[in-house]
Amino acid sequence: MRTPILFINFKTYEAGTGSKALELALLAEKIAKTKKASIALVVQATDIRLIAGRVSLPVFAQHVDPIEFGSNTGRILPEAVVEAGAVGTVLNHAENKRDDEFLKKAIARAKSVGLKVMVCAEDVNRAKRIASFEVKPDFIAVEPPELIGGTVSVSTARPELISDAVREIHSIADIPVITGAGIKNSADVMRAIELGTVGVFVASGIVKSADKEKAILGLIAGFGV
Repeated sequence: MRTPILFINFKTYEAGTGSKALELALLAEKIAKTKKASIALVVQATDIRLIAGRVSLPVFAQHVDPIEFGSNTGRILPEAVVEAGAVGTVLNHAENKRDDEFLKKAIARAKSVGLKVMVCAEDVNRAKRIASFEVKPDFIAVEPPELIGGTVSVSTARPELISDAVREIHSIADIPVITGAGIKNSADVMRAIELGTVGVFVASGIVKSADKEKAILGLIAGFGV
């Protein structure tokens, strides 16, 4: 996947669900093609097939479980999201935190079926532990939970968290770092890139925006496109 990259997290917002999710995905694809920008879509499991079947952008599941085929009612099977069209998954988002043992198993299971994996970390210490796993994720997203969905970006409020996380992660492994939490405009994105990340992870700044096209264009402008 080409960097710098914008990950759009659809969460379970009304504007990120079902037919509205598809509308947003098609808009993101149009912008990505026009601006030659790298954009990935992080969508609900129920919308993967709908969206992956209509757009060429990489689609990530919001979560998978470290399970095999069998009796696992209510859990998300890695093979199922691959068959639906996903190329990756997010794990350990602040709204769906898991312990390290779960993450080790889930990363290994996801990668065993060919999924790319982005694992979220709430602080530098968690990021370092994730980077030290035997089976490593493809990206680590650093997102302080207290800033998620807020009006002040992590790159403004806590730039040292980003730079420290990048330094510590790279002292262990060559894993690209993504940042998120309160990212709203091109200045936030530019600062995040300056601090050593290769992309941003944005949800409400796009999905809840009254002008989603303007929001996406404003963010990718921070990549210089």
